[in-house]
Amino acid sequence: MAQPPDACDAVVAPKIALVAGEASGDLLAGLLLGGMEARWPAMQSYGIGGPQMVRQGFTAWWPHHKLSVHGFSWELLRRYREIVGIRSQLRMRLLIEKPDLFIGVDAPDFNLALEADLKAAGVKTVHFVSPSVWAWRPERLEKIRRSVDHVLCIFPFEPELLAGYGVSATYVGHPLANVIPLNPDRAAARRALGLRDEDAVVALLPGSRKGEIEHLALRFFRAAALVKHVRPAIKFIVPAVLGLQPLIEAAARKSGMAEHVQILTGQSHRVLAACDVTLIASGTATLEAALFKRPMVVAYHMGWLSWKLMNRKRLQPWVALPNILCHEFVVPELLQEAATSEALAREVLVWLDAKAQNPAKIEALQSTFTALHHELRRDTATLATDAIQKVLQS
Repeated sequence: MAQPPDACDAVVAPKIALVAGEASGDLLAGLLLGGMEARWPAMQSYGIGGPQMVRQGFTAWWPHHKLSVHGFSWELLRRYREIVGIRSQLRMRLLIEKPDLFIGVDAPDFNLALEADLKAAGVKTVHFVSPSVWAWRPERLEKIRRSVDHVLCIFPFEPELLAGYGVSATYVGHPLANVIPLNPDRAAARRALGLRDEDAVVALLPGSRKGEIEHLALRFFRAAALVKHVRPAIKFIVPAVLGLQPLIEAAARKSGMAEHVQILTGQSHRVLAACDVTLIASGTATLEAALFKRPMVVAYHMGWLSWKLMNRKRLQPWVALPNILCHEFVVPELLQEAATSEALAREVLVWLDAKAQNPAKIEALQSTFTALHHELRRDTATLATDAIQKVLQS
């Protein structure tokens, strides 16, 4: 039986709406759009996104940072009406536009409710990056089943878990595993940053959201000051998200470290390639650090209420992605009250000392991260586009 003309046209030149709510989602969506546009050059894409998506021809009705908040914080309460208003306007516009497909990229608190409404109205829905129901908030599973036609999973164990709850899913690998080389060129990265091969270098990555910077940047810089007291020649380098760089610079000044840190606009991958150790906020950046095979100290801090609400729903002893994926504490995690500047400095020094005194410890970590890199490395763009095409044709 011949396929209806409109269905054929949808696959030739689909109209696809996307929502990515922060920098990591923008990166993932940009990689996904590249694969889809290679298959459907006449495709139209629009919604909420950032610069990586726009570079792929995406039309951003709202910028992605409009949805970026930090935990269950005062910032979320203050901006709740704005965010709900954006979702309401977007929902109305998409119900009028009727795209062939909606793809929610991460941001499950925003996207799942929107996906449920669109699916109920006959719009096909895909969610890219399974919500971490295996780590916390398992009650989302029923909501996922109601909201989406298909989930694109970036970790290999997720499709089986979701299938048990009646959710169709495909493992597509993690896009970052293809972007980051298996053997990063440390020497080239150092040359580009003006660093010598013999320099001891610590990368400070206090987060990509305003709330993270407010909670972590000052304690990271104070930890750096303590490390510098022990190792005066050490170099500190900070890749800053463009819009948050003034906040980071203010924290550096307040800590007295402004003259002793190199703050860059962006270049996080180059910085991770160049460093010996990174002090890093929990999140996608920790996986990036693992793919660069770098020792790390993971920290996180948020408002008291946010912490209480999130911590009681944790299902695993780990928070950092490298530890979750390896099912053990391969790198230290210092969370909430434990994330003091003194404790952070102490753990950074342990890794720096290991480089000279216990290189086998560093080599074992690098071997673990290399195996993880191979496991996550797939042709994500093609696998995701294949799955999306099946949803469009269903």
